[in-house]
Amino acid sequence: MTTTELPEKLNGIIEDFSSVPDPDRLELLLEFSEELPALPERYADHQDEMEQVVECQTPLFLAIELESPEKTTTPDGGGAGPDSLVRLFVSAPPEAPTSRGFASVLVQSLDGLTASEVLDVPEDISARLGLQKALTPLRLRGMSAMLGRIKRNISDQLAA
Repeated sequence: MTTTELPEKLNGIIEDFSSVPDPDRLELLLEFSEELPALPERYADHQDEMEQVVECQTPLFLAIELESPEKTTTPDGGGAGPDSLVRLFVSAPPEAPTSRGFASVLVQSLDGLTASEVLDVPEDISARLGLQKALTPLRLRGMSAMLGRIKRNISDQLAA
């Protein structure tokens, strides 16, 4: 998948990161951390109903719901297909701005895409954002793990 084949929102975010010098990319990621949407009530005090991304150094939790074309949302994916819309919810503490920033990038770029579009997103998003010089390899692996968990969760729901 080339940059032009990426989903439109993700492509725009990658272009935003590419347009700033290396030292400013971390600052841009921190700006994204402030834009992570709040959790809906059904998850706000129920992290036990969310999946923890244990590869992250910080306690980060996510929930993926697939919305069928009939606009019914099912957290277990019942009746979901590749054309189902992905609804992505992430909880990341404010004291972990880099993890929170990448979570925000994923939510802003993947939420509302179809399941098949999300499954087609390349694994190298952190590299495409140009964050290799700004973050440690451990942080970059945590970012990749978030995307991997999202894809695995979608695949599991589609198989259910």
